[in-house]
Amino acid sequence: MPRPNISLSCSLLLAVGLHGNLAMADDAELAKKLSNPVASLISVPFQLNYDEKLGPQGHGKRYQLNFQPVVPISLNEDWNLISRTILPLIHQDEVVPNQGNRSGTGDITQSLFFSPKAPSESGYIWGVGPAFLLPTASDDSLGTEKWAAGPTAVVLKQQGEWTLGALANHLWDYAGDGNRAPVDATFIQPFVAYTTPTAWTYTLNSEATYDWEAEQWAVPLNAQITKLLKFGKQPVSVGGGVRYWAEHADNGPEGWGARMVVVFLFPK
Repeated sequence: MPRPNISLSCSLLLAVGLHGNLAMADDAELAKKLSNPVASLISVPFQLNYDEKLGPQGHGKRYQLNFQPVVPISLNEDWNLISRTILPLIHQDEVVPNQGNRSGTGDITQSLFFSPKAPSESGYIWGVGPAFLLPTASDDSLGTEKWAAGPTAVVLKQQGEWTLGALANHLWDYAGDGNRAPVDATFIQPFVAYTTPTAWTYTLNSEATYDWEAEQWAVPLNAQITKLLKFGKQPVSVGGGVRYWAEHADNGPEGWGARMVVVFLFPK
């Protein structure tokens, strides 16, 4: 009886193990890029949010699916232009008294970040540019009916498994329906994320907005868990979490909400 080639078997097992470890490392690195808003990575997130206790009587509910494609454009050897679009698809019930259900598109927020391709010497990643609010709502109760624009910026640092940073913008209206409330709002999104070697990511953030006209804060606190998976060769991040409104504006959501997210990734 021929003896088994122990050396060959061990080599094959070692090769399989190394390949698996490298694949996990690649997945973890890809998952980590999702925590970077200006990463050189095409991604197509679908983010579903549920909130309640909206409206003057606090009986309203809202489902909002945000379609959020991110497209990096190489400008030259040193700079990228990162396009981030948010198109909301909204279904709400009893938010406006006596109007019942309303469904349709909301206003688009379009951000453009000019960002260096390489981090700074101290390891910081940043981007800056303009942001725009486009009055694309299909129903006047789902949007502002205002054109608005202003600056936006992001800064973050990634070290080991951790990502820490913040994104902000400010929008002023410059055209639109004169009978609608002015747009003069600051958005601040601090975030911290931890990505494991097996491509799980745990994220805490806030998506706070201050309305300078109404002098009111709206501050949700979000906790989210996601996992990078492969469907064939297609990487997809799936996950979900909860949110709590630590501060709410008049007629805004209160209490607890929920979030589900699916992100299709297209690495170069």
